[in-house]
Amino acid sequence: MELKNKIAVVTGVSKGIGLEVVKLLVEKETIVAGWGRTQPDFQHPNFHFFTCDVSNESSVEVAYQATLAKLGADIRILVNNAGFGVAGPFEEMSSADWKSMFDTNVHGIFYVSKRLIPAMKAADEGHILNVASIAGLNGVANFAGYVGTKHAVRGISHSMYMELRDFGIKVSTIYPGSVQTNFFDEIPGMRAHENMMRPQDVALTIVQTLETHPNYFVADVECRPLRPKGKKQ
Repeated sequence: MELKNKIAVVTGVSKGIGLEVVKLLVEKETIVAGWGRTQPDFQHPNFHFFTCDVSNESSVEVAYQATLAKLGADIRILVNNAGFGVAGPFEEMSSADWKSMFDTNVHGIFYVSKRLIPAMKAADEGHILNVASIAGLNGVANFAGYVGTKHAVRGISHSMYMELRDFGIKVSTIYPGSVQTNFFDEIPGMRAHENMMRPQDVALTIVQTLETHPNYFVADVECRPLRPKGKKQ
């Protein structure tokens, strides 16, 4: 898709991968509506921030209506990036944390996407890119809730693309391994480090996926750090 002058919605833009996607898209002259709980320290004429908690459907509706009022209804691109993880032994996981992960990582994709799909169908063009995780492809000890959400993202994404491909809408899923982001801030015993992937590299892969030829559709992209433990000594 030609990205210049297209309108995009990106969720989870406060930091990390989402913010890096925003920075790359505005360089391509895309008009970006960034939805997030906290406004990032980033300004650009083509970047418009809208407060949104994707886990709350009424908050999504408010952000959606505000975006339509400011930028119009012809939104062709959606990057469902908002998400978080809580670690802990299965039986010790709080029910509130478990539910919160599903509300944001899974239900948020539904609340946001359902609102943007009709305009994409009307345009006979659109691209929805869902950010999953390597955790959506395998199990991870002490991350059962997060893993469950990302497996759900994979299944939802594949079902969406089967529904929407005949309407000119691509639905892609990216599965990053460990990335140097704030994801690890709240996880005891884990921290981001330089052997993890850079968020800007994951963001570049997302934007390259969006730029593909109209009849070329990338369903799944798996990306990992080359040397997750650094060079061998």
